[in-house]
Amino acid sequence: MQYDEKRAFMRIDLDSEIHYRLVNSHEFYSAKCISLSGSGVSFISAHNFNEGEALEIKITPQSAITPALTAFVEVVRVTSTTTGNYEIAATIKTIKG
Repeated sequence: MQYDEKRAFMRIDLDSEIHYRLVNSHEFYSAKCISLSGSGVSFISAHNFNEGEALEIKITPQSAITPALTAFVEVVRVTSTTTGNYEIAATIKTIKG
C-alpha cells in the first residue's frame, strides 16, 4: 500500500457512531464519525462548536474485539454542511485508558 499524503498519521475513513460531550457537561450526544487518525478525528454533528472548545469523545467499534476509544479533543475547525449539520474537526489531546 502506497501512502503519498503529507500527514504525520494516516487518516482512516469511518462510518461509525461517536458519542461526545463538552468537558464541563455530563450529557453525551451522538454523531457520525467520518474519519480518524493518530492525531485527530472528524465527525458530523447537529451541534455547532467554537474553535478551541474541549470535548470528550467515545468511539465504539462494531467489532467487540477492538476496544472503544475514549479521548479528550480540541475543536480546530467547524464547517456547515448542506443538511444543516456541522462537520467538526478536532485534535486528539489525550487518550483515556
